[in-house]
Amino acid sequence: MDLPSAQLQQELRDAITRELQTRRPLLHHLNADSSWLLQIPRPLAATKRGGRVYYNILLDPWLAGGQSDIASWFSQQWHATESATPSVAAVEELARETEKGREPNGPDTGSEIQTFVDAVVVSHEFTDHCHRETLTTVDPDVPVFATQKAADLIRSWNHFRQVSLIPPFTKEDADWRSAALPPLPEWLSISRLQEPGDALYYHSAVMIAFNTALPQPTQDHASSSARTMPNGWSAPIDGADAAECVIYTPHGIRAEAVEPVAEASPSLSTLAFLHGLHDITLGKAQQLNLGGKNGLQCQRILRAKYWVGTHDEVKKGYGLVSWFLKRKIISVEHAIKEEQNNGLYRPEKGDEALWKDVSFTEVPNGESRVLR
Repeated sequence: MDLPSAQLQQELRDAITRELQTRRPLLHHLNADSSWLLQIPRPLAATKRGGRVYYNILLDPWLAGGQSDIASWFSQQWHATESATPSVAAVEELARETEKGREPNGPDTGSEIQTFVDAVVVSHEFTDHCHRETLTTVDPDVPVFATQKAADLIRSWNHFRQVSLIPPFTKEDADWRSAALPPLPEWLSISRLQEPGDALYYHSAVMIAFNTALPQPTQDHASSSARTMPNGWSAPIDGADAAECVIYTPHGIRAEAVEPVAEASPSLSTLAFLHGLHDITLGKAQQLNLGGKNGLQCQRILRAKYWVGTHDEVKKGYGLVSWFLKRKIISVEHAIKEEQNNGLYRPEKGDEALWKDVSFTEVPNGESRVLR
């Protein structure tokens, strides 16, 4: 390698190291569709004695091969482009390299760790989200969090030792800590947002909430203003318990279903909102992916710092379903313009301010973002 190339590579490594030292969450797009690795920095107290820096959550992994629902004649799909992270082993390597990247000259302890994946989240039972061939290559000791039908399906494989239902997050219990159930750490919870009447959870969302500044729970935290959480932790309700969250909704979710986030107590700040732009219908009647206009309505409530596209890959498809799929790509700009034309977008009412600090971004296949 010549000197300029070596210098460029060193500068790149240094830049990556500086980014990782910010101790902010990392979001990696594992394919062109809806498989993600979310890395959340653990509280400092959990890493003082050499523990791993990141808590790693694998979302809806479908990394290789095809997927079919009901039967191949009905619906069969493949990724249009190969996944940049084509296997769970590659996910493990990505997580290991990220840990190593924080201290390029530090010891590599990866060989001592059985798995870097701390939890798997499965949002739906459909095989583009609940992909058996991928999931059964995950270490069986990794806990899985899934919706009811997905959980039943995964349990039938007899692969994972623990499969837990994702609890709902509602206005009646709008405390993110209620879903911080074992084996999750006390500073992190996984819950579900669901619109009323959607018994199939098709237009629902997974919410991952975290407060990495929280101290380790002790009996001293109990007080007259405290409430006891399901995990046994008594914590006071005050500003120190406010948290950030990442909301993942591959098919989209109606705006009224995200209202509990805005009303949460302790408060929740939406760091990232994963919602696609493609409006997809099956024939004339059945709405599948809700698309950009719906995402705009949700963003007005959530005010997420990052709106990230997901589940927008135009896959190679065969079977009966593929004949009836209709797809419209609704950009953010198009959604706003349509609201303007309909008299719904009112800068004088503060609508413009909602977008001042918001970044909509596509994270392409194989790329990553630091969520600041």
